[in-house]
Amino acid sequence: MTMLGPLGFTAPWLLLGLVALPLLWWLLRATPPAPIRRRFPGVALLLGLADEMVQAERTPWWLLALRMLVLAAAILGFAGPILHPEPVVPGRGPLLIVEDGSWASAADWPRRIERLTRALTEASAAGRPVALISLADPPPAAPPFTEAADLIDTLPGVQPKPWEPSIDLDPAKLLPAGRYDTLWLSDGLDRASRAPLVKAVQAHGTLKVWQPAVPVLALGSASVDGTKLKLPLSASAPVSRTFEIAALGADPSGLERELARQPVTLKDAAQAEAIFDLPPELRNRITRFEIAGLRSAGAVSLTDDAQKRRKVALISASSAREGLELLAPTHYLHQALAPSADLVEATLADALPVKPDVIILADVGEVAERTELQDWVEKGGMLIRFAGPRLAAVDTSADPLLPVRLRQGGRSIGGTMSWGEPRKLAPFAETSPFAGLTVPDEVTVREQVLAEPDPDLGARTIAALADGTPLVTRKTMGQGAVVLFHVTANAEWSNLPLSGLFPQMLERLSVSARPAAPTAEDLAGQTFTPLKRLDGFGLLIATEAEAGVKGEDLAEGPPGPDLPPGLYGTEDQVLALNTLPRGRQLAPALWPAGVAIEGEAAPKQMPLAGFALAAALVALLLDILATLALSGRLRGPRAAAVIALAVALMPSPPQAETMSEARAIEAASNVVFAYVPTGDGAIDQVSMAGLRGLSQTLTRRTTVEPSEPMQLDLETDDLALFTLIYWPVTETSPTPSPAAYVKLNRYLRGGGMILFDTRDADLAGMGAATETGRRLQALAAPLDIPPLEPLPRDHVLTRSFYLLQTMPGRYDGPIWVEAAPADAEQAEGMPFRNLNDGVTPVVIGGNDWASAWAVDDVGQPMFPIGRGQAGERQREIADRFGVNLVMHVLTGNYKSDQVHVPALLERLGQ
Repeated sequence: MTMLGPLGFTAPWLLLGLVALPLLWWLLRATPPAPIRRRFPGVALLLGLADEMVQAERTPWWLLALRMLVLAAAILGFAGPILHPEPVVPGRGPLLIVEDGSWASAADWPRRIERLTRALTEASAAGRPVALISLADPPPAAPPFTEAADLIDTLPGVQPKPWEPSIDLDPAKLLPAGRYDTLWLSDGLDRASRAPLVKAVQAHGTLKVWQPAVPVLALGSASVDGTKLKLPLSASAPVSRTFEIAALGADPSGLERELARQPVTLKDAAQAEAIFDLPPELRNRITRFEIAGLRSAGAVSLTDDAQKRRKVALISASSAREGLELLAPTHYLHQALAPSADLVEATLADALPVKPDVIILADVGEVAERTELQDWVEKGGMLIRFAGPRLAAVDTSADPLLPVRLRQGGRSIGGTMSWGEPRKLAPFAETSPFAGLTVPDEVTVREQVLAEPDPDLGARTIAALADGTPLVTRKTMGQGAVVLFHVTANAEWSNLPLSGLFPQMLERLSVSARPAAPTAEDLAGQTFTPLKRLDGFGLLIATEAEAGVKGEDLAEGPPGPDLPPGLYGTEDQVLALNTLPRGRQLAPALWPAGVAIEGEAAPKQMPLAGFALAAALVALLLDILATLALSGRLRGPRAAAVIALAVALMPSPPQAETMSEARAIEAASNVVFAYVPTGDGAIDQVSMAGLRGLSQTLTRRTTVEPSEPMQLDLETDDLALFTLIYWPVTETSPTPSPAAYVKLNRYLRGGGMILFDTRDADLAGMGAATETGRRLQALAAPLDIPPLEPLPRDHVLTRSFYLLQTMPGRYDGPIWVEAAPADAEQAEGMPFRNLNDGVTPVVIGGNDWASAWAVDDVGQPMFPIGRGQAGERQREIADRFGVNLVMHVLTGNYKSDQVHVPALLERLGQ
């Protein structure tokens, strides 16, 4: 193929005919010599006579140009022009496949696996050895080249990682030696390590890049601004679209539900911010945010203690007198906690019913509600007590709400009746929750209550004075804990409440949260245990016994193999490490000039031969008409004949046809599914086989026994006779007539359902990037479709027969249904809202459900899904989705009826 700019020609030698056009122009313009003029008087007798045969003296210039256009268009058409042709380079020698493998690759992972499989299959057929490198999980040394067939078997184990490739990649250690070609599957993001690696790869041979054109989206970590949560949304390139950010967390029954949703609009920008202003009770239940409809670790933002506003009850035995607020037992506690916690100042009897997270007793000696308070602690509450004259004066030997036994009376240091100076604090031990905090030299203790010697005293001491006397002690009680400060909460016995150390100690005890992101200094000296980690698709996975992580590394280091994103915790707090590091600015990947880019990022090739030949034919017809007109033959009966011939060649309007009686009876006699033909025989065959497989599944598992599916004729069939219409969308799907659209809208308004399937793994969901996505938009524009939203977790479709959370087909992507009413609310104690009153008229997705349902003549699956048990599990879920879909069509909102809530709750709890 010869390239000429963006044009390619399959038969370029035919273009030499264009050189002969000037010669042809000259020949056509050539005329005989002018005749000799002779005057003859008898010519006067011919005046007034009309000559039916007109002969032009010379060919008009515009007719010559038209004929040149005919010849030029014909030459170009037969030369086989192609706009933006895909470069076809015969592969020879080894092939290196480089996959970024980061979280940004997860959104279109099925497409990447398909491209990987195709590359390995082509290499296997050509006998080319292949090596595969994932930059997010690089091998310790350069991989050897091996048989392509062996690598195909390992593809199920290739998964995206929830982090980006390291910036310290060494091309010399990573790349094999020798000459080879490279196929790079890019995630679409630019990073510092890419440029030197690209340069090194090009030194070994040719480079070809596969990269989607869809911008990469990611969520940053939520920040606290007063009572609001701010969540940054970043894109790798400016886009104009509205995205939905969902806040997920536990409902009162303990099940994870969507708690709130906030739209965020990017107006030709790459940065935006979602703001959630929620009540504290709802905000504290949020565990993560995610971009609705996007499966990627970057589309998930985990929350931790920093985003939770705890409810703290402050209780003291006395109140400050007017003008003496600084001496109040809770004054400094109020100052330290008010910016980051919701304070409840009441009696203990009034505070317990509001279920606070923390209860602080400031110099309370006798606790009247001891039993109720002990039950509250054992169920997970945290009780913090401060000493004082009242606590020192009572007998606490039998008090279970103290971490240690206390001596009656206080210890005075530095007073008139004692010797020695006020005591300073000792450095915090590594096992203490206060480890890493700097102890100011000016903090001293003048008086305290003393603990009785006990074998457990050392283990329960988490802070001590310089002489080893316990200052803060703690013990666990059931699921909660009791902490005792052996000094007062005001400055009466110590200046600790006046120092900056005081709020830091409360923060380490998870009494308050730090609004800003913690620094390495804040987390110094602590060891965090991995609790849960994110996979590349944004799912939280429970971890097994793993080594702890230093707090400094957690605050400074970006996510990576040694520090995967997820939840990390100590005994007193939980910290979230998100995929997108703070300060990371997303930018699109740029490649050197001359690098071939395929995939969605490359312009689609378009054959132009048909257009050129069609233009030549039209120009030739115009030449014929012009020649007839100039010769005077396009008049009278001849003109009428030409017009009649043109009218005869015009397509006649379609005649109104009706559905045959036999076909109507067959469709109306039972539940029948139908599919819209695409014009592609192979796809239509899969659609028929898929609906047949769905019918067999329903027959085996339910009381619904559908008849044989039918191919739908939108022009003649009565759509109301069909229970479900499956509409696969291709790039060349025919457009229905206006009369067919009228019937389709009547079908949707009458309670029918259409399942649109773009079969593109939902890449069209990101701004309709694929051809099938754009074709779906064109097909659906005349339809009366209500506002849509990604399938809510509490939609009736998730429980109409099976309890489902995903609706996969051959691919596993999100689906879109009719949006819930704006006033839809969740009843108290119910796990889901009472959503749409009827059936969602359309379900839109790109999961290729027909291929997952399709069976052959003996009932065996026609197409593979994934590999091994995971693939068969996905096929089973796809069958269950088909059953739920049909049951939703047949029963409507039956399963959202509150009468069935007890039975559903029982099943959900199993």
